[in-house]
Amino acid sequence: MTDFSVLDDPAWHALTTHHAVLGQRNGAAARYRTELSPIGGLARYDAGAFAELRPLVASDEAVGLVSAQQVEVPADWELLQAVPVFQMVCEAPPALPELMPVPLTASDAAEALELATATEPGPFRAGTLGMGRYFGLRAADGRLMAMTGERMRLGQLTEVSAVCTWPEFRGRGLAKVLVAHVSALIAAEGRVPFLHVKTENAAAIALYEKLGFVVRRELTFTVVRPG
Repeated sequence: MTDFSVLDDPAWHALTTHHAVLGQRNGAAARYRTELSPIGGLARYDAGAFAELRPLVASDEAVGLVSAQQVEVPADWELLQAVPVFQMVCEAPPALPELMPVPLTASDAAEALELATATEPGPFRAGTLGMGRYFGLRAADGRLMAMTGERMRLGQLTEVSAVCTWPEFRGRGLAKVLVAHVSALIAAEGRVPFLHVKTENAAAIALYEKLGFVVRRELTFTVVRPG
């Protein structure tokens, strides 16, 4: 039976298990390598854990923490934003769609970063493609119209992430195809897909619900940097 409790602090559990090789850890603090993602996690949310996070974060860098627990930011850290997000899980993903996306590789990193920067699906860096399997859909002229992939991996769970489409290609069902494709691949491995979406993004939430995702609980994505 899937242990969903680890999703209350997904980054911490990913970085101390399946994704330990992709990150750095110092005591009660861990984070993904800078080139991969600015996301980190803490074993507990107190001054001591933040002190152990400090050596892992450059003085001009911000780090994002995803947690069900209320984060009290110490005085020597600056709170940049605290965004409420729904965490959704899908225990019965749809079948693979007929339209098959193409895998994205390191050679697609610049194009993927351009798309993510323009549409802001969440933290994304050029190296993020190395965190899991990423897929895209291309126009007839070869342009990357939309993409989606895998990010955090922990327990029997894999996160669906970076769901984004250029504005001029929206309304074609591209995100539905991509999320269905990635979710089906995850389920085929005997794992459960999950994702995070801003609580205000009603359109995305409705799409995910159509694909079988349900809200597990509300979390907060807290962005901080050293003071």
